Amino acid sequence: MRAWAVVESKKPLQEIELPTPEPTGKQVLLEVTHAGVCHSDIHIWEGEWDLGSRGKMKLSERGVKLPLAMGHEIVGRVVKWGPEAEGHGLAVGQERIVFPWVGCGTCARCRSEDDNMCLQGKALGVFQNGGYATHVLAPEPRHLVDPGDLDPALAATYACSGITVFSAINKVMPMDPDTAIVLVGAGGLGLQAISVLKAMGHRRIVSVDVSAEKLAAAQQAGATDTVDASQPEVAKRLTALCPGGVEAIIDLVNGSETARFCFDALTKGGKLVQVGLFGGELVLPLPVMAMRALTVRGSYVGSPKELRELVKLAQGGRLAPIPITREPLRNADSALTRLRHGQVVGRIVLTAEAA
Repeated sequence: MRAWAVVESKKPLQEIELPTPEPTGKQVLLEVTHAGVCHSDIHIWEGEWDLGSRGKMKLSERGVKLPLAMGHEIVGRVVKWGPEAEGHGLAVGQERIVFPWVGCGTCARCRSEDDNMCLQGKALGVFQNGGYATHVLAPEPRHLVDPGDLDPALAATYACSGITVFSAINKVMPMDPDTAIVLVGAGGLGLQAISVLKAMGHRRIVSVDVSAEKLAAAQQAGATDTVDASQPEVAKRLTALCPGGVEAIIDLVNGSETARFCFDALTKGGKLVQVGLFGGELVLPLPVMAMRALTVRGSYVGSPKELRELVKLAQGGRLAPIPITREPLRNADSALTRLRHGQVVGRIVLTAEAA
């Protein structure tokens, strides 16, 4: 198979040849037709995460090995499967969304379909080859979801940005539909979050970003208010929009600066859900945490159950599509470069030549 892979961290992706996997056990081999380009891919390409005063966390120390075909937002066509996958309704040529946040497959979390919380994560596009390739190997049939009537390019984004925001939103619900939920970041995740909130019937959505173009896209997608984070005193402007303070913030950037203004904007009993991986740290004033009964928690992608729920929500056009730019798989490196430079509204989705 061909792959557009990270061969050396922070260097251009290279087109390489790799052995096409032969599925065994419950594994299913798919031919990739669509692969989203996610901001997480930038961190994987860089080979490290910023931990603030704790330094850098090297992905090589976590078991990431190069060369690596990134890409965890995948749609493909079923090619073949291992003998233990028989009887699961598979057929050659089926189009399927591939759940990428796989684990060991045997622990209690994996057995309960909380694969993304497995302590031995083996995510596609991170710890094993993903969608920036002509073929991908899914561990078992339950990791495949029928996109139904969805545009496959859009459906691919649900495997990461979709379930990531869906899972994060569920962590602040239930909320009154007219109570503001603040979304920090108006890129692919932010626009996806607006779409999900609207499909859930939520009416007050505040979008925060440093880009006027992205804020305009957020407003067009349905944000009721926007805040320019390139200007000072973001927390004060958020509380002015939400008298008494903000009850729920989902930080899709999650850098030192955004985390601080998010925390400062929370009202008593407020919740901050940290999603993004921009990096840095947040120093918390401990008495304030207790006196204001605040919640700060992380949210890591989503589960196979959540992917199926999200796809069901999206059927029949009930989930408004985010802007999609299609590029051939061979343009993976230039697509990643554009994303690094903040030149993407919505999502770039790489496509096979014949897709």
